[in-house]
Amino acid sequence: MATVTLKGNEIQTSGELPKVGTKAPDFTLTTIELGAKSLKDFEGSKVILNIFPSVDTGTCAQSVREFNKEASALENTRVLCISHDLPFAQARFCGAEGLDNVISLSDYKDGSFGKAYGINFTTGPLETLLSRSVVVLNEKGDVIYTEQVSETVNEPNYKAALEAVKNA
Repeated sequence: MATVTLKGNEIQTSGELPKVGTKAPDFTLTTIELGAKSLKDFEGSKVILNIFPSVDTGTCAQSVREFNKEASALENTRVLCISHDLPFAQARFCGAEGLDNVISLSDYKDGSFGKAYGINFTTGPLETLLSRSVVVLNEKGDVIYTEQVSETVNEPNYKAALEAVKNA
């Protein structure tokens, strides 16, 4: 279990992020077209998992915008934006914003992604949603960088995540 804060108030998550140097847990998430994507669908590419509570909040929306802007310059890299938002909300947001360099995926069906990655909030007003985190994987699916943002309203360290991709 990890402890983070939301506006200074402590909240807990269901576990810990996967450790650097380990294989990333596989997952199956729902696409905006209501299909399914698993980690195996991205084998051979570097992957940034941009994980957040809801695209309908300012910080979460900004993280999707920022990674969308940066993703177009990264060679052989896919950015997966993952939340519990319904695929319809994800599609609406990305369509309205013109964001096409990221892939939106939802953990709304069974929450298994959040459980596997140890990032479901277990206390506080965001209980069951995903803790703001970034996980970077190399082409083999090995975890090469993680960050669980300690204060939920803050943005992740984009620079560190992008450097991990460039150095992979």
